[in-house]
Amino acid sequence: MPPMSKVELYVAIRRDHRAGMKMRELERKYNVSWRTVKKAVDSVWPEPRKKLPPRRTALDPFKPVIDEMLRTDLDAPRKQRHTITRIFHRLVEEHGADVSYQMVRRYVADRKPEILAASGKAPVEAFVPQTHLPGHEAEVDFGDVTVRLAGELVTCYLFSLRLSYSGKAVHRVFASCGQEAFFEGHVHALVS
Repeated sequence: MPPMSKVELYVAIRRDHRAGMKMRELERKYNVSWRTVKKAVDSVWPEPRKKLPPRRTALDPFKPVIDEMLRTDLDAPRKQRHTITRIFHRLVEEHGADVSYQMVRRYVADRKPEILAASGKAPVEAFVPQTHLPGHEAEVDFGDVTVRLAGELVTCYLFSLRLSYSGKAVHRVFASCGQEAFFEGHVHALVS
């Protein structure tokens, strides 16, 4: 039997179970335990994989030392703060650490923003989703544009309207940027 994903295995077991195969027969046919057959019959989707605990690294004993260096840098003048290279050299020289520079660099890159946010010296990153109702908002702009008209360079005006909900944009070039052109651009954009 060719190897199949867990989802495909569950589908096949459920199909055969509905066709009348017994649990023991399903175990033998698919070479799985009775627990797997029971889970497949009871649930459409397999259980999500369990997240493994993070593996220990050579840097783990030195993480509090690095955190302390980063915390003391919060009050230090800008030119006297620790660079990643300086942190790495201090770990090797003062603490006898047998770690790579890349390992230290990755840890500091992840940890430094967390320490800044915890101290209140850096804003916590936030995402504010924008919602636009259909037909409620649009952005309009007039801008100069140079075009070649009958072989001569002529300055014209580009009307641009973009609807915020759909993102649809309409552009129109006018000879002037007067109020009439402004209104005509709106009419053209909203009719088309």
